[in-house]
Amino acid sequence: MTESTALDPEDRKIVTLARSARARNGVPEGAAVRDETGRTYVAGTVALESLRLSALQTAVAMAVASGAKSLEAAAVVTEAEAASDADLAAVRDLGGAGTPVLVAGPDGTVRATVSAG
Repeated sequence: MTESTALDPEDRKIVTLARSARARNGVPEGAAVRDETGRTYVAGTVALESLRLSALQTAVAMAVASGAKSLEAAAVVTEAEAASDADLAAVRDLGGAGTPVLVAGPDGTVRATVSAG
């Protein structure tokens, strides 16, 4: 586990944003991604009858829809122990295999940092 205070300030920021999105929207997961220009995109889980997206998939989609060409990093706040394969694939599609994905618990403590690849 990694204390959030030990993270790079930009990584700490996306974990904090992801945690806030989860809490604010009352959803199972919150996520944030940072694009190649430093812009951040924040999202929560989408659970509609006709559309289901994880928070990380939604954040990646928001980045793409806003014109992002790549990702520098991603974070997801979840009770799950790891990012799903589908989440890693979404990050990999835009950011590449080496894009770091921070997986944090609801309290913001980073449990793992994995590459999208």
